[in-house]
Amino acid sequence: MELKLETVDIVKDEEINFILGQSHFVKTVEDLYEAMVNSVPDAKFGLAFCEASQHRLIRSAGTDEGLVELAKKNAMAIGAGHSFIIMMRGCYPINVLYALKAVPEVCTIFCASANPTSVVVADNGKGRGIMGVIDGEKPAGIETEADVNFRKELLRRFGYKM
Repeated sequence: MELKLETVDIVKDEEINFILGQSHFVKTVEDLYEAMVNSVPDAKFGLAFCEASQHRLIRSAGTDEGLVELAKKNAMAIGAGHSFIIMMRGCYPINVLYALKAVPEVCTIFCASANPTSVVVADNGKGRGIMGVIDGEKPAGIETEADVNFRKELLRRFGYKM
């Protein structure tokens, strides 16, 4: 069986964060929804899950119809069995990752980002799988003392450090 590799670009607006992962059961949609609203009750998000057997449908849920549609569009383009994508506005991955990783069906998180991202997908003619992601761009250099100070000030401004 021949294996083809391709990249699929995540389509989204610049300010939208997303999480891409893999799980193993149709119950994923409801459990991810609950993890999101229990972590950030007023979060705007849409999620989509690629069912890998039986009906092989893209299942979806969310609190924002536009983000649900965006998640479905990206899930269809990736098309990898048991993968899921959550598109978010009004919250950040750091606010929900712990809860999502605790969902019993979640096997792995590939990426949590707002950067331009490409998903490396393998296709064997019968199914598709995520091999990895290309998140953002290559490093431009090594941080200086001024960059360290900027990083520390930024974290404190966001309230993540005191």
